[in-house]
Amino acid sequence: MSDVDQFRDECRTWLEKNCPQSMRISLKSFEDIYNGGRKPEIAHPDQKLWCDRMAERGWTVPHWPKEYGGGGLNKEELRVLRQEMARINAQPALDSFGISMLGPALLKFGTEEQKQEHLPPIARGEIRWCQGYSEPNAGSDLASLMTRAEDQGDYYLINGQKIWTSYADKADWIFCLVRTDNSGSKHEGISFVLFDMDSPEITTRPIKLISGSSPFCETFFDNAKAYKRNLIGDEGGGWSIAKYLLTHEREMISSFGAAPRQSLGADALDSVGVDATGRIANGGLRQNIAQYQLDAMVFGATMARVGDEARAGQGLGAASSIFKYYGTELNKRRNELNLAVQGEAALGWDGEAYDGGRISRDWLRSKGNSIEGGTSEVQLNIISKRVLGLPDA
Repeated sequence: MSDVDQFRDECRTWLEKNCPQSMRISLKSFEDIYNGGRKPEIAHPDQKLWCDRMAERGWTVPHWPKEYGGGGLNKEELRVLRQEMARINAQPALDSFGISMLGPALLKFGTEEQKQEHLPPIARGEIRWCQGYSEPNAGSDLASLMTRAEDQGDYYLINGQKIWTSYADKADWIFCLVRTDNSGSKHEGISFVLFDMDSPEITTRPIKLISGSSPFCETFFDNAKAYKRNLIGDEGGGWSIAKYLLTHEREMISSFGAAPRQSLGADALDSVGVDATGRIANGGLRQNIAQYQLDAMVFGATMARVGDEARAGQGLGAASSIFKYYGTELNKRRNELNLAVQGEAALGWDGEAYDGGRISRDWLRSKGNSIEGGTSEVQLNIISKRVLGLPDA
C-alpha cells in the first residue's frame, strides 16, 4: 500500500467516525457556513463540534504548517482529504476571511511572533476577521485611501471610514489598510495593520442590499488604537501586502462559480417535467444546465491545478483575476438557471413555501460578485495587460 493509499484509509476512517451526520448535508447558502469567532452564529449545534474536531486534527487549514495550527498536508494528501470529504458530502468545518485572506498574508509577510499570535486562533475558529480596504472615495482606485494612522509611540491612532466591510458587525478583529505617510506617492504611504474591533472607538452600520440581506457595513474609526506589534511588514510597505492578499480574495470569490451540482437546484429538477427517457423535457433548459455543469467542472479542475502550482511556490499572479472574472460569471449563470428551474416558485420573497425567498435573494446577491474584490472591468484590464500583453488604449 502506498503512502497516499494509507493516508486515504486513515482519512476515510477518521471522517466516518468524527463527522456528525448533521454535517453531511449540502449547504443551502453562504450564510449557513460556520465562521467561528467570539460570538459565533450557529445554524446547527454540531457545527461547533465538527469545527473543534477538525481543528484538533489541523484540518480546518490542512495545508498550513502544523506549528501554526494546520495539518501540514502535502498536495496529494490535501487532494485526498477533499475527495474523502466530498464522498460523504461533509460540510466545511470552518470558513473565514482569516483562513482565505489574512492567513496567507501572515504566512508570507508576518514575523514569527505575529504568526504564533494570530494563526492558531484562526485555525481553531476563535477569532473572526473582517477586511478594511475600500473607502467611500477609494474603491477600484484603492491606493487613494485616506484612513489615517497617527504615530503615538507604541501604537497608532486610527481615524477614518471604510465601506463595504463584509461582516464588520460580526467580526472580532480587522486587517486594515491605513495611511501612515502623505509625503510620497499614494502607494508608498500605506501600511497594513491588525487591531481589535471590540472598542467604543469603532462603529459599524450594516448596509441593506437589494437581496434584503446586510452582509456589508460602513465602518468608522474615531481614535481607534492599533498596536505597532501588529504592523505587518514595514511601515509604508502595505501596498505589496494588499496586492498579495487581493489575489487570495479573488480566488475565494471565484470559487462561488465552482459550486457543487446540488446548488443548481438538482432537488427541484422533477418540477420542470421530464420526457420518456427521464431527461428534462425542455431541451433548451437541459442544454443550458449541462453546459453550466461542464463549465463548472472544468473551472474547478483548473482552479485545483493552479492551486497546486501556487502551493509549490509558483504563485497565483494574474490567474487570480482570470478566476475572479470567470468564477463570478459562472455564479451568476448558476443563479439564473436556478430561477429557470424553479419557475414561478422562484418569485417568492418570504415564507416557508419559498424557503424564505432564497432563490430570488441569491440571484440578486450574485450581481454584487462582479463588483466586490475588484470589478469585472478591472479584472479584464489586468488580464489584457499582464496576461495578453496588450497595449493601453
